[in-house]
Amino acid sequence: MGYRGAVNDFQAIRRRKMPSRVPCTAASEEFDVKWYGKYTYEEFCQDGDKIFEVIRAAVEHFDYDWAWVQIDDCFEFEPIGVGVKGEGNILRGTYQYLPVGRESLERVRAMDPCRGGRMPEKLKALEKLKAYFGDTVLVTGSCAAPFSAIGLMWSIEESMLLLLTDKDLLREAMECWKDFYVRYIKAQKDAGADAIWLGDCNAFSSMVSVDLYNEHILPVTRDLIEYCENNIDIMMWLHNSEIHADHVRSHFPLGYSFENIGPDADIREIREASKGRVPISGNIDPIKVLWKGTPEVVESEVERIMGICKEGGGFIFSSGEMVPRDTPEENISAMVKTVKRLATY
Repeated sequence: MGYRGAVNDFQAIRRRKMPSRVPCTAASEEFDVKWYGKYTYEEFCQDGDKIFEVIRAAVEHFDYDWAWVQIDDCFEFEPIGVGVKGEGNILRGTYQYLPVGRESLERVRAMDPCRGGRMPEKLKALEKLKAYFGDTVLVTGSCAAPFSAIGLMWSIEESMLLLLTDKDLLREAMECWKDFYVRYIKAQKDAGADAIWLGDCNAFSSMVSVDLYNEHILPVTRDLIEYCENNIDIMMWLHNSEIHADHVRSHFPLGYSFENIGPDADIREIREASKGRVPISGNIDPIKVLWKGTPEVVESEVERIMGICKEGGGFIFSSGEMVPRDTPEENISAMVKTVKRLATY
């Protein structure tokens, strides 16, 4: 399970210094729940004790260097009345959205991250994981970024239309979500989170151009990240699942600690664009390699990515996206063992 000084290595990477080794992480919760075999995902996602139990067991068994408490995308949207659905081992997702307008924003402003919906269960899991693991793994909470939050509140379609039809309402809504996320991220930090996985996949390059991103999304996102990095002192880990170097470059002014790169990216191109500028993580393909491959294929791909990205620091090994629940256990073991074999500097 992790190693003594793991959090110090993440902090070194954050500060653009050399760590003792390359940390190994994976977006593995869906797989971990299936591997553990005691609960359905729907049972797991509602109970902080069960979240702690499963993640603790997975970290100890597979030797991850983080405890990733992302769970699903719905925690902060259920309390304001957004409809969500999940059952069995199908993760919860939003599907009944609020009417577009300022009335919805009042619900966001009134939301209490320590009492609303399942958010207290996430805080409980973070607290228990930090107490158990200390600094041997990076305890990582999560939330959506302000632009993606609008898509989860009013629908992706409406959030995209606002980029063209009502930029003032878009900005007001992003500011409203930013103010809430300052409180929610502070609550997660107080519970024990060392880092926050900031999901902004609605700002992915196939959906938003660099120009639109720079004009409408970057300013509020930057304000949130800079405040959390500097005032709350928590590592912000951006995940747009981005694959294009020009879009990754557009994120450089955000001031985050790390950015996770999507599985379809040319990791060499992204590494060349980001090296010496911002730390990155990624980007083994969770479907083509981890789910569909063999341990030998996994080992070879880990060696390739590490060969490109390890030198000079500024890199964390991770999956490009969520690891499917039916991924063979031996493939996850092969991934982590290969990273650990190559990790030290």
